[in-house]
This record gives sequence, C-alpha cells and structure tokens, in this order.
Amino acid sequence: MLRTDPDPLPRRRTDPGTGYARAVQPIMASAITTDSSGLEAGAVTIDSNGFAMPAYRARPAGGERLPIILVVSEIFGVHEHIADVARRFARLGYLAIAPELFVRQGDAKAPADIDTLFATIISKVPDAQVASDLDAAVAWAATQGGDTARLGVTGFCWGGRQTWLYSAHNPAVRAGVAWYGRLTGVTNERQTAHPVTRAAELKAPVLGLYGGADTGIPLDTVEAMRLALAAGSEAAQRSEIVVYPEAKHAFFADYRPSYDPPSAADGWQRCVSWLRAHGAA
Repeated sequence: MLRTDPDPLPRRRTDPGTGYARAVQPIMASAITTDSSGLEAGAVTIDSNGFAMPAYRARPAGGERLPIILVVSEIFGVHEHIADVARRFARLGYLAIAPELFVRQGDAKAPADIDTLFATIISKVPDAQVASDLDAAVAWAATQGGDTARLGVTGFCWGGRQTWLYSAHNPAVRAGVAWYGRLTGVTNERQTAHPVTRAAELKAPVLGLYGGADTGIPLDTVEAMRLALAAGSEAAQRSEIVVYPEAKHAFFADYRPSYDPPSAADGWQRCVSWLRAHGAA
C-alpha cells in the first residue's frame, strides 16, 4: 500500500545541512548545489560548555593548517543552502563550520511561517549564547586542522548581525563579511546591543553587503552604521559597506525568490577578496 506522508521533513530536521526550512517553501529552481567530492563534509557535534551543539562542517580532505571560516546562518538554521555555502568555502581551501545556534531553543526548520519562528525560537536566543557557541566552534576547529590565526566569520540576515557582533567580541577574528544583517533595534535582556552601538569595539574589519531595496533594513540605518564605523576603532575605520541599489533582502539566497544573481556574484567575489586581503585566508 502506498503511504502518503503529509510532512516528511521531521525525519530530517535534526541533521545540520539537510532539507530546507518549512517557512521558505517552495524552493526555487535556482538553488545551487556544490559537489562534495574531495571534501570532508557533513554533520559534526561540538562541545560548547558541556552542550552537544550540532554543526555542519566542510573542509578539503586531509587538509591541515586550514584557514577557518564561521558560517552563521539565517533565522532558518543550518539547512541545505547554508551547508552549500560551507562547501563553497571548503573548495577555496577553508575549514568551514556552520553551527546550529538555535537548537537549545528549538528547531528553526520546523515552523511553517516566519512569525511563529520569531516568536517561539529566534526571539529567545541570547546574543551571549551565540558568542559562546561561536567561540566553541573556533576551539573545535583548532583541534581539527584549523589555523586560528586565519579566522574569518560571515553570516546572512540574522547571521549578518551576529557577524558584526562577533567581530567586536573575539580578538582572534581577522575579518568579517556581514550580508544584510540588521544594524539597529530594541535592546532587551537577550539582545543587549546592536552593531551600530558596537562599531567602536570592532576588533577586525567587516565588509557589510546590503540591498538598496531591502524593506527590512532602512538605508538610514546603513548610513548610521557608516558614521559609527568612521568614529570607531581602527578596525571599524577599515570596515566598508556596499549597497546594491536594486537588491532586496536575502539577495544571496539562491533558493528564494529574492535571489539577485548579479548582486550575489559580486558580493561573493567581494567576500572572498575581503577575507584574503585581511589575513583570513
């Protein structure tokens, strides 16, 4: 008898790098798939202060003293797109790690709509927890052939905001690339600061990549960040922000309708060049 399963996703949700979040279905045909041949790629577990944190890692097979790149996900967790980005970095010679930073609060791939995802999971994630988990990912990478002297961080949307914050948190970071990360907002007990108020503390230069048609990140907040960078630390003053005038939010997300191939391609080249130019490669 043929069995029809109305929701096949739950069997896959616990594995980083598999499936897509329900909130972003259906997936566009433009989704890119990077081959894993010649790579060690897949799910791993990282000890973060006694918590077994799932993560996806990709690296050249047998590589040693590899530059490290932290890949910080969107609000949807570490799904197939984020895993693919990790494999793209691995093909450039990186040990790429994408940790599941929401897993203590819930499964970010499970909610069927974004409002529910924010209310039940994302809003409950403390920034301090994120920084600690990223620290644990770096420490783990050091035991897996990674070179912490060449540490970079990049992230998308929610992860773009965390890229700014982590570049102000960890002095080992050599460079960051923040893709359309929110720059301002309301503070509370979980989100005690935002990038615009942490710019003065940046310990590594960050490249910010933003969309001029992003309705969720007003351009006046981008300009406020530029002013904060100009008045900030030495690393802040070496940071840059690029705005793609016609690009919408999530213009790099090749699996979503917002995907803007020219802006995404240019952003990727800038990302790679930025990391190399600032010692994170």
